[in-house]
Amino acid sequence: MIYNERETINMPIIRPSTDLRNKYNEISELCRSRMEPIYITKNGVGDLAVMSIETLDKIAGKYEFYRLIERGLDDVKLGRAMTLEESGERIEALLNG
Repeated sequence: MIYNERETINMPIIRPSTDLRNKYNEISELCRSRMEPIYITKNGVGDLAVMSIETLDKIAGKYEFYRLIERGLDDVKLGRAMTLEESGERIEALLNG
């Protein structure tokens, strides 16, 4: 681990591809306990990244969140947004028929 003034930074775990075959349970436990990808090398060169399903879901959720933020910012740029007051008035109008 690397420590700085604000946070602890975990160095990536890098394992050879033979560990997937020979030490699968160990790799699986590392993925689950660290909640981050484990990098797998083949002949000393980066080849794969493996992670737990929970980590994949977390990363996918962040991606979706950022995608929605980007979409919202695009709407603002294109004038497809309204103020809180305007949206409240619109909701009231819909509710009151």
